[in-house]
Amino acid sequence: QVQLVESGGGLVQAGGSLRLSCAASGRTFSSYTMGWFRQVPGKEREFVAAISGSGGSTRHADSVKGRFTISRDNAKNTVHLQANSLKPEDTAVYYCAATKTSLLSRWVLPHYYDYWGQGTQVTVSS
Repeated sequence: QVQLVESGGGLVQAGGSLRLSCAASGRTFSSYTMGWFRQVPGKEREFVAAISGSGGSTRHADSVKGRFTISRDNAKNTVHLQANSLKPEDTAVYYCAATKTSLLSRWVLPHYYDYWGQGTQVTVSS
């Protein structure tokens, strides 16, 4: 069982930055691929970024590539999402998730993730 708690969301002006964090419980954190997704009301959950258990492989959605960076610290059981050059269309609830799958092709699909956090709201004003 893995419990995930996100933090770091908030209100920011367009062009600003936020650093989202996700703290995980359990002693097997490094065995999980960790992902970030986001969702706005009325739309499906959207993949943002994912990172392998070792941190050696990452994948970012085209919509955030060059602006967002995922990273992890296995010693502290945390995963981060550094979000720069934020745009109003980045406004959403951001979720942290964990999966055992190592296939990069599956990282973008929410149904492959076994554990989810409660989400943190990010609002970007124009």
